[in-house]
Amino acid sequence: MTDATPSSSTEHMQPGDDWDLGGNWSDPSAPDQPIVGLDLTDQVLAGQRWSGRRYVACRFIEADLRGLHTERCEFTECDFTGADLGDSVHRATALRTCVFVRTTLSGVRLNGCSLLGSHFTDCRLRPFEVRDSDLSLVSLGRIDLRNTDLSGLRLREANLVSADLRGADLRGADLSGARLAGARLENADLRGATMEPSTLLSTQFSGAHLDLTAAIGFARAHGLRVELA
Repeated sequence: MTDATPSSSTEHMQPGDDWDLGGNWSDPSAPDQPIVGLDLTDQVLAGQRWSGRRYVACRFIEADLRGLHTERCEFTECDFTGADLGDSVHRATALRTCVFVRTTLSGVRLNGCSLLGSHFTDCRLRPFEVRDSDLSLVSLGRIDLRNTDLSGLRLREANLVSADLRGADLRGADLSGARLAGARLENADLRGATMEPSTLLSTQFSGAHLDLTAAIGFARAHGLRVELA
């Protein structure tokens, strides 16, 4: 990888764009304008702090973003294929409909973020810390999330097909419409989770913790008649 320089991405920048001495993008004349189509492939941007930035359809392919801190930033339809986001911290940041393929995400911390509609393929996520965030419509098929705390998260209509969720904490998570076929849920904690009990029929969930409502729903999904004395 090479350090970020103005010449490396000039053809993708908008009129008036500039770079500061630390390789940070800046446009003092239009701080609220989105950065569109910028190519930051292979750039070294590790350890930087970004606030209030908006990236649309930008390429961060193979970029070194390790230790990056973002706050109130927006990334829409951006490509993070092969990027290193390890140990990065994101607060109130949106990463919507972004692509993460073979992306290093171990040690990432997300607080109050949105990953709506983003796709993760062959990514390293553990350890992964996420709090009060929206993962609706996110694609996490076949991703290893063992022993991860996902409690209270919005995972509506998420793709968790064949995901490894063994020992995961899913207490109070909203799994409405989530696809769980083939998922590993052994010893996972599903107490208080919002979900259709019938979705467990296509999972492995030996030793999983269920509340009474979910347990009754699962029994009924198996055709059993449940009578509480």
